[in-house]
Amino acid sequence: MKARLFVSRGHTLLELAIALALGLLIVAAALSLYRAQRGAFERAADAARMHDAAVAALELIAQHVQMAGFASARADAPLFGCVQGRVIGGDTAASCESLASRSDGVQVRYAADAVSTWPAATGAPTDCLGQSVADDYVTNRFYAKSGTSAGEPELYCEGSGKQAQPLVEGIERLRVQYWLTGASSAVDASAVARDRWPDVHAVDLCVLVRGFATLTKARANYVDCSGATAVADDGRMRQAFSRRVEIRNAAAASDRGST
Repeated sequence: MKARLFVSRGHTLLELAIALALGLLIVAAALSLYRAQRGAFERAADAARMHDAAVAALELIAQHVQMAGFASARADAPLFGCVQGRVIGGDTAASCESLASRSDGVQVRYAADAVSTWPAATGAPTDCLGQSVADDYVTNRFYAKSGTSAGEPELYCEGSGKQAQPLVEGIERLRVQYWLTGASSAVDASAVARDRWPDVHAVDLCVLVRGFATLTKARANYVDCSGATAVADDGRMRQAFSRRVEIRNAAAASDRGST
C-alpha cells in the first residue's frame, strides 16, 4: 500500500498584507459610519431640544400677551416694549435699559384675579413666576439674556415682585413687533408712541434659540428673527421660531377709547 503524502502550505507575506489591509479598511469604514450616525443623532437630538425650548418660550409669553388689558377699568399701560433692552421703572411709567444680548423686552399688565392667572394655594392670583400678587394688576416683564451661573442664554421673566428668574434655557434673543390699529405692518417698540400702546391689537413674537451642544468647529450660517443671514462661530446650532398673538382685549380697549 502506498502512503499518501500531505503537503501543508502556509500563507505568503503578500496574502497576509492584503488580509490586513482589507481588515483595516473594514474597521475604518465601520468607525466612519459610526461617527456619522452618532453625529446625525446628536444633531437631531439637539434640534429637538431647541424646538421644545422655542415652543415653551413662545407659548409662555403668548399666554400673558393675549391677556394684556384683561378686565381693566382703565387702560393703564396694558402693554409696553423695548428694542434691544428690558423694561424697567414703574409699571405705568416704564422705561428701557439696554441688554448686551440685544434681546427685546416686553411688559404685560392685566387684572389680578383667579380667572386670568393660576391661583396660588391660598387662592391669591399669581404672576409669571407663580408668586402671589397683592395688587389689582399683574405685571410681567419678559426678555432674554445669558444666565449668571452656567452662562447659557435663557428667557427671563420679572414678575410683580420685581424679581427676575430664568424660565426657559436656550433662548438667546427675543424680538417683539407690534400691530397697531389701522397699520399695514408690524413695527418695533421704538415706533410706538407712549399713548398708542392701548391701540396694539396683535404682537409678533420671535425667539432665537441656541443649540445645547457644540457640534462642529466650522462657522455656520443661520437666519435670525429679522430674516437676515448671520454667522455663528461657536459650533452651536441656531434657529429662529416665530408666532403671532392676537390680544383678546384689544377691541374692548379701543371701544373704551372711542366713547
